[in-house]
Amino acid sequence: MRFLIALSGLALLCARELAEAQSRVRLNWGAISGVMSPIWVAQEEGLFKKYGLDIELIHIAATSKAIQSMLSGEIQFTTADALNTIQAVNAGADLVMVCAGVNRFVFSIMARSDIKRIADLKGKKIGITRIGSSTHTAVLYVINKAGLGANDYTLLQLGEVPNILTTLLAGQIDAGALSPPTNSRAKRSGLQELINLGTDGPEYPSTVIATTRAYAKSNPENTRRLVRALAEAFYVFKNNRQVGIRAIQKYARLQDVDILEDTYNQFREAFDTIPYVSKAGIASLLASMGEKDSKIRQIKYEDVADMRFVAEAEKDGFFKKTAK
Repeated sequence: MRFLIALSGLALLCARELAEAQSRVRLNWGAISGVMSPIWVAQEEGLFKKYGLDIELIHIAATSKAIQSMLSGEIQFTTADALNTIQAVNAGADLVMVCAGVNRFVFSIMARSDIKRIADLKGKKIGITRIGSSTHTAVLYVINKAGLGANDYTLLQLGEVPNILTTLLAGQIDAGALSPPTNSRAKRSGLQELINLGTDGPEYPSTVIATTRAYAKSNPENTRRLVRALAEAFYVFKNNRQVGIRAIQKYARLQDVDILEDTYNQFREAFDTIPYVSKAGIASLLASMGEKDSKIRQIKYEDVADMRFVAEAEKDGFFKKTAK
């Protein structure tokens, strides 16, 4: 009897320890876009649990709102645009990027079929999700390159990327920044692709994983686990087409096989194997932002990015082990 009681007690202790080992964390994914695929894959394939995390996925479309939620402690991690993160740090927010999502602008600037060049957008209405979003940053990059000034076009905030396509097809805007799978739908609908920034754009950390420095300092193990789970998810996505497409299909609610394939292929090429936030991309961004705000010129890469968890994983041979 004593043996059974002791065994029962040991079982309860093990169960309690297992429950405690699964740290509960809230992670926001911000866009109905294939750029979120590593998060979706990590959740669907049990990679978060594999690394000891009980993840609750939250969907807050506006990066600014997600950052506010994180700063208030409602969520622990969020996807963000590097530009938003730098602006928040510059304003005094306790924010830091801990790994990359994608170091490219995986957007197409799509327009009505009669618009052939970026310069033709002068006097036109352009759709973005929100001011300060990666769609906004992508549009500004393209417009500035074309030599158009702030008064040469009108930006309309439409909330989600699919809404931009709907509004464009309805003729209420003339162009917009669309990410996969929405840009695939746009091409099929006969819209004009003015530029594909994923292939013809600059190195730019358009999606990153951010947290607060206070959280990373007090919860280094959770941060380490999250980075490793996502790092493995990148590998799985890039090397298992079926798993990648299945995740996109579920979360982006897609059924069209051709669009799913196109979305998968675009992001398979865009994702890096080791998710460092691009130093070159941050340097370029800081230089550009510093032209308008002298305070930003004082910011360094290390002020906005903490890559120690990615670096630790690389030093440990994690990425070589994952590849096996």
